[in-house]
Amino acid sequence: MHAEQPSSTLPLHASFFRTTRGKIVEELHSRQSASAVDLARDLGLTPNAIRQQLLVLERDGLVSERSVRRGPTKPTLEFSLTARAEQLFTQPYDRMLSAVLSEVRNQEGAQGVARIFEAIAKRTARSARERITSPTSEGKMAGLTALLRKKGVNAEYNLIEGGFELHEHNCPYANVVKEHPEVCSVIHRVLDETVGGTHAQTESLATGGNECRFEVKVNV
Repeated sequence: MHAEQPSSTLPLHASFFRTTRGKIVEELHSRQSASAVDLARDLGLTPNAIRQQLLVLERDGLVSERSVRRGPTKPTLEFSLTARAEQLFTQPYDRMLSAVLSEVRNQEGAQGVARIFEAIAKRTARSARERITSPTSEGKMAGLTALLRKKGVNAEYNLIEGGFELHEHNCPYANVVKEHPEVCSVIHRVLDETVGGTHAQTESLATGGNECRFEVKVNV
């Protein structure tokens, strides 16, 4: 999945996306996360100027920050878009997909929608297994996280007792999931068949959470 191009958003949000804050939001949408120094380099501004804009975006609930260790140096603050900011990039295909699924539900019932996502989940899990080849549980989780990020999901994981916690800070289909929760069956199937063990979803963007969060127990 490729990052959305600015031209697809400008007609609806032209005044915002011409501002420095708008350009920062677009850059974070493309990169998934970045530090103030990263953004300054990409946008041709000073890190201090970027930080000032990030403070406003954070105040407005459009970005969040977290500490990330990139190497042996001290942790770096990275910024990413919140679910609220991702709504700026909602595309007409979301509404079309929801309309198509609603029609399937009307004609074939919930079982019809479930069959569609069972097939999608099966193909997606098979493709993920082919790409995630690490023999260790953490290697598999790292591989899945990287794969999700390539698909446009701002994902990360951390170790917990007995396994991992997977965080998805955005979801390309959050609006669709609200009406058709079957969409989430795909990530559940992928977790089962790539990382293994047992897992439970403990937070969901579709139900008002700040992220989609999964606890995966594999007894690492």
